[in-house]
Amino acid sequence: MRKAQKETALSFVQTLYQANEHIKELLDQKDTVQAMELLGQCQQEAISFGELLEKTEGEACPTIGYIEQYCEETYQLYVKLRENEPVNNKQTHKLFRRQLIQVENSVKNDILQELEIVFLPYNASMWDSLESVWKAADEDPCCNVYVIPIPYYDRNKDGSLNKEHWEGNLFPDYVPVTRHEDYDFAERRPDVIFIHNPYDNFNYVTSVHPFFYSKNLKRFTDNLVYIPYFILDEISPDDRQEIEKMKHFCTAPGVINADKVVVQSEDLRQIYIDVVTKAAGADTRGYWTKKISGLGSPKADKVLNSKKEDLIVPDGWMKKIRKPDGSWKKIIFYNISIGPFLYYRDKMLDKIRDVLEIFEENRDDVVLLWRPHPLLEATVESMHPELLKRYQELVDDYRRSDWGIYDDTADMNRAVLLSDGYYGDTNASAVPLYGITRKPALIQDPNVNMKDKSFKLSFEDAVIEKEKLIFPTGDCDMICLYDFKNGITKKFKGYASEDIFKQHQYGAVCKYGPHEYLFAPSSGSKILLYHSEKMNFHI
Repeated sequence: MRKAQKETALSFVQTLYQANEHIKELLDQKDTVQAMELLGQCQQEAISFGELLEKTEGEACPTIGYIEQYCEETYQLYVKLRENEPVNNKQTHKLFRRQLIQVENSVKNDILQELEIVFLPYNASMWDSLESVWKAADEDPCCNVYVIPIPYYDRNKDGSLNKEHWEGNLFPDYVPVTRHEDYDFAERRPDVIFIHNPYDNFNYVTSVHPFFYSKNLKRFTDNLVYIPYFILDEISPDDRQEIEKMKHFCTAPGVINADKVVVQSEDLRQIYIDVVTKAAGADTRGYWTKKISGLGSPKADKVLNSKKEDLIVPDGWMKKIRKPDGSWKKIIFYNISIGPFLYYRDKMLDKIRDVLEIFEENRDDVVLLWRPHPLLEATVESMHPELLKRYQELVDDYRRSDWGIYDDTADMNRAVLLSDGYYGDTNASAVPLYGITRKPALIQDPNVNMKDKSFKLSFEDAVIEKEKLIFPTGDCDMICLYDFKNGITKKFKGYASEDIFKQHQYGAVCKYGPHEYLFAPSSGSKILLYHSEKMNFHI
């Protein structure tokens, strides 16, 4: 039984209590006619209530038996009054009260309160930001759960809505979806609604259908919950410079309108609270403190609870991953995000072309798994249409040449788990998620052409070993091996440190053993051990 229905049932029992008191008063006044009329009304309402319970809870519901006993006693009293038989009013009043107490206790204890919970994802690739919460609710027998993918639109440059997208057919097979046209929010009034898009009409690239703006959804539920579809870099609540860069996330409409906000950590929670308190006034801090929690991100749950061996890898991917001897090539997850693309524009297109050429040259040993942000092309079309043709040509040429993997599926988790390392933009949501795996991540710099031999790196310390210079560079946090004989830097490896976002994490380096080197922390906090033959890292 839904929460609202149970509250209505308990309210009905209270009405019968009041009617019982009134019947006693009428009988004390010898007004049997009105007492009989009220008894008839009570009996009829109790019968209707019992029939409703049969439909919602089944005939075995214990409450129905108590209601039947009550109906029988009201009928017997009605007959006595009709036949003018003597009635012990005080005793009858106590009897009715005991029966109503039994009905009330049975409603409270024997009827399970069910919550109707609705999840409103819009982009299938972002479903991982809600999935672990959905699984917990779906496994709870007291929850009726609906996953309702909602339509969203690309925006024209003038802000008007353009092409509609609905991705309900892209969700995993184990997730049952309901069409939004088939669910009446006004009639059903779900107990909880989960959203992961907070922007309402303030996203200039895409927009969910205006019906699903957070300000409108509040009309249909008492508990609107917002969980971000992204994971942010972890920053300190005292880092004003970094907070300034991300504070717009804290004041999005979904944060303001939701009844509950769940963010990825306690530090991020404190930042959200501080930012919205500053915007809304110091006297609102208590409200935001209760509203915002740092319980973690379902996106992290998805990665931590998944196993590489359980992945379903398409045959077309496997043909590129396997070497002729059956072994696997190294798989590099290449990610392009929206922010850097909009900032660097033509320079980013040059960088992408450069990266593709390098990986194509090394395709016998390494396979590139290119997965751009799912909204990147729509964003370019909306905000910089002059770049669209060139970007599409890069994608088309890459896919047509068929030497690497192009991943435009809804499952980013597969790319994270399948790959051996990450290369791409630093502010992509994928980077913090990739950090959870403890696999190496290397951040690209659109200003750097990796084929340019004039490329320079700065460093504080180095070890010379067999005509090679081994050093950490703070410019882009890499372990570098410079070959004096050839005059080029031969190896670049990102390392899995305790915080892959800090700059200048390691400064000094010394030889530790055969093919082993120790890197002392600078902004980092732990010593890094690097094995040059195995090319792996240990903290």
